[in-house]
Amino acid sequence: MIKNWIREKLIKTLDKMGIEEIPDFKVEIPLNNFGDYSSNIAFLLSKKLKQNPRNIALDISKHLLDDKEYFNKIEVAGPGFLNFFLNEKVYSEFLFFEYENPQYWKKANNKKILFEFASVNPTGPITIGHGRQAVYGDILCNIFQTRGHSVEREIYLNNAGKQIRLLGRSLWVRYNNLFKNNYDIPEGGYKGEYLIQTAKKLKDEIKDKFVDKWDSSIADFFNQYAFEAMFEGMKETFDNLSIKFNNIFKEKSLVDDGSVDKVLKELEEKNLTYESEGALWFKVSRFKDEKDKVLIKSDGYYTYYLTDIAYHINKYNRSYEKAYDILGADHVGHLDRMYAALDAFDIPESFLIFILHQYVNLKKNGEIIKMSTRAGNFETLDDLVIAVGKDATRYFFARFDPDTQMLFDIDLAKQKTNENPVFYVQYAHARISNIFKNASEKNVSFDEISTMKNLNSEEEKNLIKEIDRFEEILDSILIDYKINKLTNYLESLASFFHGFYSKHIIVDENDIKTTKERLALCKAVQNTLKGGLSLLGVSAPENM
Repeated sequence: MIKNWIREKLIKTLDKMGIEEIPDFKVEIPLNNFGDYSSNIAFLLSKKLKQNPRNIALDISKHLLDDKEYFNKIEVAGPGFLNFFLNEKVYSEFLFFEYENPQYWKKANNKKILFEFASVNPTGPITIGHGRQAVYGDILCNIFQTRGHSVEREIYLNNAGKQIRLLGRSLWVRYNNLFKNNYDIPEGGYKGEYLIQTAKKLKDEIKDKFVDKWDSSIADFFNQYAFEAMFEGMKETFDNLSIKFNNIFKEKSLVDDGSVDKVLKELEEKNLTYESEGALWFKVSRFKDEKDKVLIKSDGYYTYYLTDIAYHINKYNRSYEKAYDILGADHVGHLDRMYAALDAFDIPESFLIFILHQYVNLKKNGEIIKMSTRAGNFETLDDLVIAVGKDATRYFFARFDPDTQMLFDIDLAKQKTNENPVFYVQYAHARISNIFKNASEKNVSFDEISTMKNLNSEEEKNLIKEIDRFEEILDSILIDYKINKLTNYLESLASFFHGFYSKHIIVDENDIKTTKERLALCKAVQNTLKGGLSLLGVSAPENM
């Protein structure tokens, strides 16, 4: 990256000047054309060196200008900003690298990390709200992977708790309703149309075998059948969005293999549990400023919290360097409780990183749609994909800062105009494909070029600088997990390209040398657009 190259130049220069302790300075693209890049290094050094920052900046610029091969000039602005005006050779070398390495942003590494996301009670079709998390997690994994991490994707299914029991009983009611037996959906149960369809399928399979019959073994049958039916639907939904998981982890497996009982035993041995109100509690307050939490309820059933402790111990024992949990913002109270459990088992808190996101509202025909899984009056993720397509679904989910609630505008997502951001970015990619088609029709060959010295307009330099920002954007996402930075970047790159396209003739039969250089620039832009769209899981069409 050009910014990193300038940083290295500054660090070497300061070393020559005898300055050993170098502060964490910035190199940025300045506003209002105050140079190609600028740095605040002189300000940060002024306190240490006890000198005027402007004098420090002047001294640095004199040393750097000894290398006139790369700097046209360096200005000291205001009280000490260093503004760099780069020689075309710098742009040429970086563009050559990005042009000749179509996937220059990919890194190789072997840090093994786990991302858990889209984990749900599998009690119905995937809703819009859970869809945001699924897409968000998938894209975040793509970015971590392309920047050198060995990533595994995992979904955790709560199939051993109260909600599955309510789902199973609700399915039994719907099954009996098909035989004209009018039982009521249990309180807190599930009323959606989807269970009627599942009941019809079950009726075809088992006929009247369990009509008016109910005991613990029949309950287990309906719980399992309902779970499997819902999970099959979930897998189809994820497939429609090209979301794949390396691991599908079921809560019940932790009960069946004794992991949960082992957790209970160890906590009891450490004197970290007590009984109260007929329930068994974990002493969360021993580790965090939080209330104690129930492990086993008064009815004898395990809580999600207990099985979740066993699950995270399981994660740690699988030797991941880090584990990332992506959760909805309503789970914020769960964080300290889980860190307390890790402390109890001597697992470093740094192992587990929680990433929270806000939920999504759906807007259609100018109205907000209310969503509720249990009441059955929700729009499913499948419905959304059918309405706007996979590309728009994934792109729009990615566009919003995870810390903010998003409003998914279906009408905008369906538009085939530049107002639709995914269309705008994809159109830039398709436009470049058309440029190469035009060049071929004019018999302008696109072979290797020896220079890019003709790319000296502001539009061309801005495009090169924007391409050069791609890796910086990806690395910033590794820190704050805001994948909307990627969509913002792609829209910015597309905007720079559309501006360049409208101002310059790219394929000029009377100037083949410049044409080839501009084609190389277009190819670098196209590669970057395609790479960014690929990380989003969005197609890069050749024609639109």
